[in-house]
Amino acid sequence: KMGIQERIKAIQEEMNRTQKNKATEYHLGRLKAQLAKLRSQLYDSEKSTGGKGEGFDVPRFGNARVAMVGFPSVGKSTLLTALTKTYSLSADYQFTTLTCIPGVLYFNDAKIQLLDMPGIIEGASQGKGRGKQVIGVARTSDMIMMVLDSEKGNEERKKLTEELEAVGIRLNKEKPQITISRRPTGGVQFNSTAKLTKLDAKMVYEICKEYKIHNCEVIIRGDYDVDDLIDTIEGNRKYMKCLYVYNKID
Repeated sequence: KMGIQERIKAIQEEMNRTQKNKATEYHLGRLKAQLAKLRSQLYDSEKSTGGKGEGFDVPRFGNARVAMVGFPSVGKSTLLTALTKTYSLSADYQFTTLTCIPGVLYFNDAKIQLLDMPGIIEGASQGKGRGKQVIGVARTSDMIMMVLDSEKGNEERKKLTEELEAVGIRLNKEKPQITISRRPTGGVQFNSTAKLTKLDAKMVYEICKEYKIHNCEVIIRGDYDVDDLIDTIEGNRKYMKCLYVYNKID
């Protein structure tokens, strides 16, 4: 029997193989829902079994908490030192920071806690490196500071966003104005107050069926897509502001 990780991989491979067109959009929508359910199962199971990990249980301090997220050796530690006078060991080799190091930035009368996190590697959302712990701390923050290498910034930004999205973090995005009210009978009722260009009644019905929601009223107040609908049903997404910092510009 396949484990959750293998099932996630199999669905991702099927999604990559499937051409995106009108004929396949409902099938892809169902696959996205299956993927989201498995990722939530994985996250919940590890949240209940795993501890915080050495050096990651940092008490909150000040008015806000900002998590510095990036790949190894992009200059997070140097930036933390410059902004907060906190010394975080930095070197030219990868993975110098192995625990979560806090510093405090004083701005006017505000105290902002900056957390220098170990570098994320691809596959962090599936537990590679210290990824799970890094992302766990990121979820407890008020904002993400994504530190990027200026020479490969857009490529890194895309990969990091995918890792964070895989565990339910949504960057610089408002929570969708979608409400789903479950009912004892009546089937799936669907209404929208805006013109929808990315969703239709059939897709709403298919996604609800995938989640075994057979009786409910869905009200959509904006031109949202299938990912927004799935996020609403999952109900465990974290919508966060993200500041992008491009480093090492000579």
